[in-house]
Amino acid sequence: MKHFIHEHVIPSIKILLFLTLLIGIIYPLFIRGIAVVLFKDQSEGSLIKNKEGKFVGSKLIGQNFSSLKYFHPRISYAGAYGYDGCDSNGSSLGPSSKILLNVISTECEKYRKLNGLGQSIPIPADAVTSSASGLDPHISTENARLQCDRIAKERNVTKEEIFRIVENYSHSSWISGFSHVNVLELNIALDEQFSNNSTIGIQPKN
Repeated sequence: MKHFIHEHVIPSIKILLFLTLLIGIIYPLFIRGIAVVLFKDQSEGSLIKNKEGKFVGSKLIGQNFSSLKYFHPRISYAGAYGYDGCDSNGSSLGPSSKILLNVISTECEKYRKLNGLGQSIPIPADAVTSSASGLDPHISTENARLQCDRIAKERNVTKEEIFRIVENYSHSSWISGFSHVNVLELNIALDEQFSNNSTIGIQPKN
């Protein structure tokens, strides 16, 4: 029995402890160190600060904006109020679903009314549909442009001034080729340029 313990049990325990130390502690700390040095922003959650240095959100996770003076994000089914990082979810409705078609029709009318758009103006798909995760922080540049007139009126500035912010923050995807903007970054830019009363980071639930 003693021989068995010395030959098999003790070496097994040593290997277990060694691998636990190596894989469970040393390796994660090593990878974390590399991430902090080479990818500091990403490793810390891609957090965004306002001009006062206050954290107001992440570049990677959207949040709801209901005020007329802000750009509005996509529809979200993540959680009861949308954009819940603990409940990432889409609508689970397929393109042939009558429910989805009714939702899109209703959302189109709401979007047109909210932004003062005529029936002949095409509505971008992302303005009336949710992303698969429900957490998408971006909207298409075209979606943002269609919201400029409403925001300009609410902030009592020209549409061109709002439009310029959209263009400055617009990026093209190297995968799809479509241009998009980060809603939170846009809204921070709005407050920095046209308002001293920022409410970003304390968003009301819809």
